[in-house]
Amino acid sequence: MKIICKKCLLADIDRDAYTEKLMEYIAAVPEDKRVDEEEYQRRLTLCKQCEQLSNGMCAVCGCYVELRALKPEQSCPGEGKYW
Repeated sequence: MKIICKKCLLADIDRDAYTEKLMEYIAAVPEDKRVDEEEYQRRLTLCKQCEQLSNGMCAVCGCYVELRALKPEQSCPGEGKYW
């Protein structure tokens, strides 16, 4: 049985092969295509406080928040628009 983790990012949960590949992809995104580390961590902190976060995914749009938060052109899809 897979455990559902509310308030967890992908980095915080047990990884399967798919999740591991996604984390590798995130790590490989070039610096010029991502927000700086401070902004990235700020966004992830806000995501972890959101009621819509479950198993590293946003229940509003279905994205993996660690990937969405990384990209400068992305924004929070929630009604409150955290970032």
